Amino acid sequence: MEYTQLGRTGLKVSRLCLGTMNFGPKTTEEDSFAIMDKAHEAGINFFDTANVYGWKLGEGVTEQIVGRWFAQGGGRRAKTVLATKVYGKMGNWPNQSRLSALSIRQGVEGSLKRLKTDYIDLYQMHHVDRNTPWEEIWQAMETLVQQGKILYVGSSNFAGWHIAKANEIAKSRHFLGLVSEQCLYNLKDRMGEMDVLPACRDYGMGVIPWSPLAGGLLAGALGKAKTGRRAEEDVAKDIKKHAAQLSRYEKFCKQKGEKPADAALAWVLANPVVTAPIIGPRTLEQLTDSLRALKIKFSKADMEKLDAIWPGPGGESPEAFAW
Repeated sequence: MEYTQLGRTGLKVSRLCLGTMNFGPKTTEEDSFAIMDKAHEAGINFFDTANVYGWKLGEGVTEQIVGRWFAQGGGRRAKTVLATKVYGKMGNWPNQSRLSALSIRQGVEGSLKRLKTDYIDLYQMHHVDRNTPWEEIWQAMETLVQQGKILYVGSSNFAGWHIAKANEIAKSRHFLGLVSEQCLYNLKDRMGEMDVLPACRDYGMGVIPWSPLAGGLLAGALGKAKTGRRAEEDVAKDIKKHAAQLSRYEKFCKQKGEKPADAALAWVLANPVVTAPIIGPRTLEQLTDSLRALKIKFSKADMEKLDAIWPGPGGESPEAFAW
């Protein structure tokens, strides 16, 4: 396993981050435990979850599964850089979502209880809250750091200007601010190259892309569809929309002798701003297969071919849309 520092921090994380969103809804607890054990065995020390995962209002199903895995002992918690999130709806009362100081306090206490731990390594805001001032958010986060309940703060689904504003206000409070951004980024969805990735690079933030396989579209979806394997409804629509690009992409992968999913992960890993893409395996096989991506190195010509198949937005702003 390869390791890198999370942005400008001294924290070392694996180049692949284990996403746990499938634990509970699509993967049994027993299989989830096996996947997490295998991840440690492979050297993956970076796990990502969220208080809303499991999709049963207020229950935090996925965090509970991770917590019961930690409770087995064997150094599981100590070996894990644990990331979770706050913002999502955890109840029907007014302050059981978003980023008010009260919601953040209730959110962290609930996550700590479910995860059976006394601290969270990376506490991420799942979305920007336009109704809560940054002074309130940072005061709440500073308190949690002082109490030892969280170590670092990250963002998710922020625009570049949100990142800048958040960090400038944190700087004025002599606080470390955001150390990472978890954003949508893959060969098909490259809009983050305009503002989000440049902002992260400039502020020394780690980038933790979610959906690096575009919801399975880049995992050989066209080939699977041709062999009659059923695709999920959303993926089926994307297959139809991007059929020509997928045909060229899967042909490229075949010529390289690589699986489409591995090539897609390798492409994300090749970006120097990226810390670790989030892999969300439903099975042990999917986890072990994803390790191949760490060994794939694309040439300049390969990257140009992939750019031709899946064009980006045209570079960073403002050159992406202006002179």
